[in-house]
Amino acid sequence: MASPTSDPNRLPTLDFVRGVAVMGILLMNIQSFALPEAAYSNPRAYGGWHGADLAAWWVEAVLVDGKMRGLFSWLFGASALLVAMRAQAAGESGLRVHYRRMAWLALFGLAHLLIVWDGDILLHYALVGSLAFLFRDRPPHALVTAAVLLIAAQIVVVLPVPIALSDAVASVAAGHPNAVAVQDLPGWRDQFGVPSPASIAEALALHRGPYSGLLAYRLGEAPQLVFGTLTSVGLETLAYMLFGMAALRSGMFAGEWPRAAYRRGALIGFGVGIPATLAITAWERSSGFDLCAVAWAALVWTAPVRAAMIAGWACLLVPLAGPGWLRERVTAAGRMAFSNYLGTSLVCAGLFDGLGLFGAFSRAALLGVVVAVWAAMLLWSRPWLRRYRYGPLEWIWRSLARGAPQPMRLT
Repeated sequence: MASPTSDPNRLPTLDFVRGVAVMGILLMNIQSFALPEAAYSNPRAYGGWHGADLAAWWVEAVLVDGKMRGLFSWLFGASALLVAMRAQAAGESGLRVHYRRMAWLALFGLAHLLIVWDGDILLHYALVGSLAFLFRDRPPHALVTAAVLLIAAQIVVVLPVPIALSDAVASVAAGHPNAVAVQDLPGWRDQFGVPSPASIAEALALHRGPYSGLLAYRLGEAPQLVFGTLTSVGLETLAYMLFGMAALRSGMFAGEWPRAAYRRGALIGFGVGIPATLAITAWERSSGFDLCAVAWAALVWTAPVRAAMIAGWACLLVPLAGPGWLRERVTAAGRMAFSNYLGTSLVCAGLFDGLGLFGAFSRAALLGVVVAVWAAMLLWSRPWLRRYRYGPLEWIWRSLARGAPQPMRLT
């Protein structure tokens, strides 16, 4: 794709898919910015669960939840491998370049987590990306096999949680709460169920209160946030990064597959994923978004289905990359995904925490905020890249990782 923002050292297809992913991620992240924690998995918790709010939840749950995060993980794995390969081709150490990048990304992520938003994924990617690099020389079939095994292992790791939760709920219903119910059930309810009015009031007060309170909370919760994410999705994230490496090595992300192969991949991915996810979400809805049903769906049943859907998204999007006003804008947003991701956090944290609007929007109303941020990404990314080689944060990250300021302005 030739355009004023093209770069011969990049894969435009990779940037286009990344642009879709970084925009799509906001559809789910906006709920973490604007609503209490449980609302992310359970619409009954907060933000509305009828009418337009229920419709918004359903579309997001079927097409977006976990899929855009997973797609972004595919892209992260592919990009890490591509950067290392090009460093080696230039006579540099791919190993050294990669781990410098991961070290600086970890620091960016830690700062983002503590200062801006506790839903940060950058630190997680830096940690998991350090492991993914150990697989860089594996052929595509070995990478895919390892990824499938990792997804299975992730399910095994989290399986004790919904089992213990179900036992705890049953013990309460029987009138003899067990020790797990007494100790862990309130926390599980705040994560997957309908929190108590006191818990909701506490979350609203925290986010609408002074910034010092939020900062103290994040400092105290940082270890749990980091290691909790590693436990709950770490193996799955590694699996997706390996899928991305396999996609790059096979030529899939470069658009080198036959068109029929992309169509077949999209049909299989969505053909398996959409009906299965609809069945899971219908079960959640029919249960009245019961605590146990939501936990089982979030932690176990959606995991293999999500993997199929991510592959379907990748196969659908790669052939769509190319010239055109909107596609070039999305590609530019993908080239500046780091700046757009952190910029989105600053805007949303300022809106919901800084202006005290946390908990003030319904689920459907939040879509208006999402569209406004999307418009900003599309409007500023391409004009910026007409003048500069990198997004502002991409330039800082690259310069730090290389140990010297990199050329920035286009000539």
